[in-house]
Amino acid sequence: QVQLVESGGGLVQAGGSLTLSCEASGLTFSNAYIGWFRQAPGKEREPVAAISRSGGSLYYADSVKGRFTISRDNSKNTGYLQMNSPRPEDTAVYYCAADPRPWGLSMRYLYWGQGTQVTVSS
Repeated sequence: QVQLVESGGGLVQAGGSLTLSCEASGLTFSNAYIGWFRQAPGKEREPVAAISRSGGSLYYADSVKGRFTISRDNSKNTGYLQMNSPRPEDTAVYYCAADPRPWGLSMRYLYWGQGTQVTVSS
């Protein structure tokens, strides 16, 4: 049974930093593409970032490019999303997703976590 567990969410001031983690189990993590997505209240879920199996290819939504960094540690079965200089509009529930197929920023990932709340105060 595949499980993705996000952690690291919380309250952060605008301009600060926060790192989210996504710990995976039940799958061969090094064979999975990892994506981060978010959903703000009243809005549709949207892509944030994605990373290839080896970490050699990175994908970012325009809204977070230059501020957020996606990474992974295959030895720890964990993916990360470092959020630098967050803005109030980044407030959302953040989800990680995994799939052996290279979906990039598409939301067609097979496996999803339960999400972690990030609130950015101004």
